[in-house]
Amino acid sequence: MPNGTWILGDLFTKDYGHAGSIKNLWEMRWMFPCRRGVYPFHDGKFEDFEPVFEHLISQNINDPYSDDYTNAFLPVAQNLAKEAQETETKDKEAAKKLYLRANAVFRLARFPYIGTELKKQVFEMQKETYLRGTKLWDVPIEEHIIPHAHAANNDGPQIPVYLRKPPGPGPFPTILLITGLDGHRPDNTERTDEHLARGWATLICDIPGTTVDCPANKRDPLSPDRLFSSILDWIEQQPHLDEKRVIAWGLSAGGYYAIRLAHTHREKLLASVGHGAGTHHYIGREWLSQIAKHEYPFGLEEAYCQKYGYADFEEMKAKCQDEFSLISGKGEGVAVVAEGRPSCRLLLVNGVLDGCMPIEDSMLVAEYGSPKEMRFVQGRLHMGYPEANGIVYPWMEGVMGASERRCVDRGRG
Repeated sequence: MPNGTWILGDLFTKDYGHAGSIKNLWEMRWMFPCRRGVYPFHDGKFEDFEPVFEHLISQNINDPYSDDYTNAFLPVAQNLAKEAQETETKDKEAAKKLYLRANAVFRLARFPYIGTELKKQVFEMQKETYLRGTKLWDVPIEEHIIPHAHAANNDGPQIPVYLRKPPGPGPFPTILLITGLDGHRPDNTERTDEHLARGWATLICDIPGTTVDCPANKRDPLSPDRLFSSILDWIEQQPHLDEKRVIAWGLSAGGYYAIRLAHTHREKLLASVGHGAGTHHYIGREWLSQIAKHEYPFGLEEAYCQKYGYADFEEMKAKCQDEFSLISGKGEGVAVVAEGRPSCRLLLVNGVLDGCMPIEDSMLVAEYGSPKEMRFVQGRLHMGYPEANGIVYPWMEGVMGASERRCVDRGRG
């Protein structure tokens, strides 16, 4: 703002009241979305979660990184997965729902970050359960292991992705879905359904420093460029995917990568969406000093330190912006936005009152390079829900439709 204050105003320093208390979190923030079956409880049932949170509250278990927290969810998740498996041959529709319910409970067990040995094991259980369940769908999820052809500087050799595509030979327009800090490959069923309904394929990948199987070197700010080079090369090699109609959609922490990708690989993309994205301020000392108070369910300090590879939060506050900012990053090739590089068509969407990724981070992108499109939702928090998807999907439909019309016009010419 012109006076140097944040658009959040007084909310910047306001304590939202649930930090450090599982009781407050459940009663003030999570019980309602759990009853509604929305993030982070999508595909789940309130009846599965209520006894788990009653146990956590009664035992005063407040640390989500503790094994006690994770273990509270595991019996419910494992029992649901077992029941789903036993139901497969008796009632396919019931089994599909049970697998999704198990997936939701596994998700909360390894929430908010896969940073302990137990959470790593839970993520493997989640993936196995989810993929088994998707085999019952009319259009299942396929797991592919992409060779990381552009690997360098301690990147791993393989990139695991999930693919869901419409029936038939294609080639299909493709959404490259880039996940966030706490949502990963098995957490996007509804989005893949929406894409299928529009005749689009979905390729889902995780971001550096989050899942145990993303091969990108989390300490190297240029590793995502190599990661996406390998992924986009692979898309070009698939006859059922239309490499000329690829839209990247980055969610939350993944929005940073969608914005970066829009600048580094613009010739490979039809468009990109930075949804709830950070670019610069979100990893600066001033912003980081207040994030534990805001709407995110748990303190982000430990998750951020592990994601970016810092020894502690103080080191992160001192170094992260210099090393990773798309605006002021000091390494060669890091600050791709402030360099003024042109981008592909780029949409920025968020809630104006986002306390995880400041709305200023989306606004900053408009100050550099080629013109950008943006839609901010007044009065909404991180990601701009519930209105946000009603903005993104029509925009992507318009981009895909415009591309199809250009192809038809060229054919006539």
